[in-house]
Amino acid sequence: MRLRPSRASAPKQIAAAVIGNALEWYDFVVYGFFASVLAQAFFPSRDDTASLLLAFATFGAGFCTRPLGGLFFGLYADRKGRKAALQLIMFVMTAAVAVIALTPTYATIGVFAPALIVIGRLLQGFATGGEFSSSTAFLIEIAPPRRRGFYGSLQIVGQALSILLATLSGIIVTSVFSVEAVNAWAWRLPFFAGLLIGPVGLYVRRHLDETPAFKATAKTRGAREAFVDLIRRRGERLLVCFAATIGTTISFYVILVYMPTYGKTEMGLTLEQSFIAEAPALLLLIALTPLMGVVSDLVGRRPLLLASNGLLLLCAYPVYVWLQAERSASALALAQMAFCVMMSGICGAFSTALAEQFPTHMRSAGLAIAYNVAVMLFGGFAPFIVAWLIGFFNTPVAPAFYLIFGAGVGLLGAAGLHERHREPELE
Repeated sequence: MRLRPSRASAPKQIAAAVIGNALEWYDFVVYGFFASVLAQAFFPSRDDTASLLLAFATFGAGFCTRPLGGLFFGLYADRKGRKAALQLIMFVMTAAVAVIALTPTYATIGVFAPALIVIGRLLQGFATGGEFSSSTAFLIEIAPPRRRGFYGSLQIVGQALSILLATLSGIIVTSVFSVEAVNAWAWRLPFFAGLLIGPVGLYVRRHLDETPAFKATAKTRGAREAFVDLIRRRGERLLVCFAATIGTTISFYVILVYMPTYGKTEMGLTLEQSFIAEAPALLLLIALTPLMGVVSDLVGRRPLLLASNGLLLLCAYPVYVWLQAERSASALALAQMAFCVMMSGICGAFSTALAEQFPTHMRSAGLAIAYNVAVMLFGGFAPFIVAWLIGFFNTPVAPAFYLIFGAGVGLLGAAGLHERHREPELE
């Protein structure tokens, strides 16, 4: 029988993992929210669409290093421990944010400006590549029996909290400062906030305890042997998790990261209105996700994933058609809330479902490979792909096409997952 954290220490362990995760993703998401502003500051062009596409391409470039970072930190976490990996990840992310926050604009240093932004994004992607796998492994390995779904759902709560923090920072900046000031310098303030709270994340993660599951298996085999075993014997699990992640990452980045830009560019709203419209939806998602995690402990991960992807498949197109008919901030808020209700089942079950597909000694590496490759290909470039689809089909409802594709693949992935919610202990 593996030892569990005491009741007194468990809440502190959870808080440390979730808060650190939120701080980590905050810095990553802020770039996506201010893409339209960064486009003019670092990628100026006579064509505004071209500038925006370059900014989104740079956002996507950060995802190109995620598989590399995921593999590095995944193997590191499986060899040195979850705590050590989470601390190192936070350090690298803080350095990456410093590069973006402090880089002068194109008007000041020319082509060096976009080059430095790309470097910052690549570093962000490398660090974030290890975040999901390390924090998810940590959370489910400290979970009591039959509560892994709830604990794993808190990983997504951390991500949603980061988007909420980024949204609030966007609301504050765009409401306090003029459009001219935001475009000139005030866009840097959310990045400086992320830079200042980096040391908080490092401090919080220094006080984590290593998971009992890792301690029990840390000496069983080397990282290289575990990696070879993962590829040879768990290849099918990697493919299933890859497919399940495609649906999740497309919905996450289209609905939660791209929509403020969509409100501005395709609905005629101000950036401030778009941020305000997203805030209540994020609060709803944060409230529903752990509840859906509890439900997954009762009925299983797969039913929730199938139902949520099915709803997105059926409802995405009608919602976007309605948005274009209404074209108001209140309509955007209602649409975002509806989408977040549909996503809550995915967010409540997804992290734990993937983690349960791999044994402890290869869990972080398995999660990192399947998750980060899917996110790189289908999530990181989601804003770029959606913007391209809108131009190619010449219709503002084109984001629905990408959501429908993602939900369809997500259904296939969810159907292939092994259901393990009734097993009291993991391998």
